[in-house]
Amino acid sequence: MLYTVEPNTPAMTTHHICIFTGARPNFIKVAPLIRAIQSEPHCSYQLVYAGAPDDPTLEPMLFSDLQIPAPDVFLGVTCENLNELTGRVMSEFEHYLSAHPIDTVIVVDDLASTMAAAIVAKKRGLRLAHLVAGTRSFDITMPKEVNRLVIDGLSDLLFTAGVGASSIATREGADNHKIYLVGNILMDTLRYNHQRWTRPACLEAIADGHYLVFTINRRALLADEENLQRMLSALVETAGDIPVIAPLRGLARDVVSRLVANLAPRHSSQSLKFVEPLSYLDFGYLTSHAMGIITDSGNVAEEATFHQVPCITLNSYTEHIETVKLGTNVLVGEDADKLHTALVDMIAGRWKSSSLPDRWDGRTAERIVRIILDSR
Repeated sequence: MLYTVEPNTPAMTTHHICIFTGARPNFIKVAPLIRAIQSEPHCSYQLVYAGAPDDPTLEPMLFSDLQIPAPDVFLGVTCENLNELTGRVMSEFEHYLSAHPIDTVIVVDDLASTMAAAIVAKKRGLRLAHLVAGTRSFDITMPKEVNRLVIDGLSDLLFTAGVGASSIATREGADNHKIYLVGNILMDTLRYNHQRWTRPACLEAIADGHYLVFTINRRALLADEENLQRMLSALVETAGDIPVIAPLRGLARDVVSRLVANLAPRHSSQSLKFVEPLSYLDFGYLTSHAMGIITDSGNVAEEATFHQVPCITLNSYTEHIETVKLGTNVLVGEDADKLHTALVDMIAGRWKSSSLPDRWDGRTAERIVRIILDSR
C-alpha cells in the first residue's frame, strides 16, 4: 500500500496584539495600524484607551472619520495629576492584561499613561513595541522626556520615524536588532484621507489660501501669560486683515481668548477667529488649504510638511527635526519678534523650499505589522 506523508508543518497560531492609546492624537496614528492588522489572517488586536467613553476630546465623528472602530476597552482613568494618573493606569491595565491573552503590546508616543502601560507590559513579560520611538527634546525637566527614556529603555521593538530617531536610540545603547526605521505613520493616515477632506463651515466666507491657522496646547507656553500676550499681539498685528482661524479647546481657548480681549480691538476683532474644535476631516481641509500655520504641535508641523504649507512652530526645538531640515517648518521659540519676522515672510510668500522626508510613503503600518509577525 502506498502512503503519502504530509509535511510536518505546525498550524499558524493567531498573534494577539494590544494597541494602547492615551490621548486623541494617538488614534490618528494607530488607524492605519488597525487596518494593516485587519488584513492579516493570523493576527488579532484590541484597542485600549486610558480614558473614559465620554472624554470630550473624542468627538463622535472621530472614529467614523478615521474609519476605525471605537476602542474595545476604556480604562476610565481621568485625572490631572500625572503621578496619580500613572498609578491608576498601571492598576487598570494590569487588570485588563490579566483577563486577555496578549502577545505584543504596542504603545504610542510619550504620555504618562503610555509609560504606565509600558511598565505593566514588561512586568508581565510581554513583548513591548514603541511606536514613534527615539524622539527626544534633551530637556530632562520635561515630564514627556522622562516618559520617552523609560518607554524606549523597556521596549523590545523600537519603531522610529526617521534616521535621526534611530541614531538617538543607538547612541543610548539600544541593540541594533531592536531598532526599525519604519517611517512616519502619520503619513499613512494623511495619504489615506487626503481625498476625503471636508470643507469646514468656518470657511464659508473665506477663500482657500487666504487665511492662517493657529493652534496652541503646550502648558508651559500657556502658563507664561505675559510672554504669550506679546506673541498674540505680534500674531494679530502682523496678520492684519488676514483671518486667523483658531480651533482651540479647553484651557488653551480660555487663556488665549482672555489675553486677546486685552489687545487693541481693531486687531483682535479683525483677525483672530475662534471656532469650535473641528472633526479630523474638517481640520485636514483647514490646514491643507491654509496660507500658513502657526502652532506648537509637532504633529501639526508634520502635516504641514506633507501638505507643503508654510509652518511656524512656537518652540525652540522639535522632536521631528526632519520637518525643519527638509520640510516647511521654521522654529521661532517663544519670541514675539521672531514670530513677527517669520509671519511677514509667510504672508509675503517668501518661504523656504521643501521636500518630503524618506519613508513618508504611506506604508509604515504595513512594515510594522510584518516586523511584529516575522520576529515572533
